[in-house]
Amino acid sequence: MILVTVGMQLGFDRLVKAMDRIAPTLDQNVIVQSGHGQYRAQNMAQHGSLEPSEFEDLMMKADLIVSHAGIGTILAAARASKPIVLFPRRAALGEHRNDHQLATCKQLQGRVGIIAAFEEADLSPAIAQGMKGSGAHRVQQHSTDRLTEAIRGFINTGQL
Repeated sequence: MILVTVGMQLGFDRLVKAMDRIAPTLDQNVIVQSGHGQYRAQNMAQHGSLEPSEFEDLMMKADLIVSHAGIGTILAAARASKPIVLFPRRAALGEHRNDHQLATCKQLQGRVGIIAAFEEADLSPAIAQGMKGSGAHRVQQHSTDRLTEAIRGFINTGQL
């Protein structure tokens, strides 16, 4: 199963629409937590919000997480040892007030279990890469501390 999450503060219809187009091509169930978005998925199970326990249960059951580049979700995927595809919100598209998610993706791409997809065309190959993942492609639990420290440093200093 693939879990798509956009966080709870903002909708992210561009990601939900893109995943809705891709979902029929995947040999996986796709579940989306769509937040305050307006788009209604046709090809995925959709939840505007999930209780924390439901979200954690889905995170643990998922083979792959596809997400906005939110630090909370990145850390949750690391704690669950799940590979994650990051698709950043863009300020120029009115999806956020600045491009901090783009910066987060650029800093974290290439780390074990983290795959960045900067454009919609990048999503399908990124998902395929994430789904191929055996243990070598998953964020390992012991990597969580290093990832947490890197993110903390980025938040505090702007550098990783």
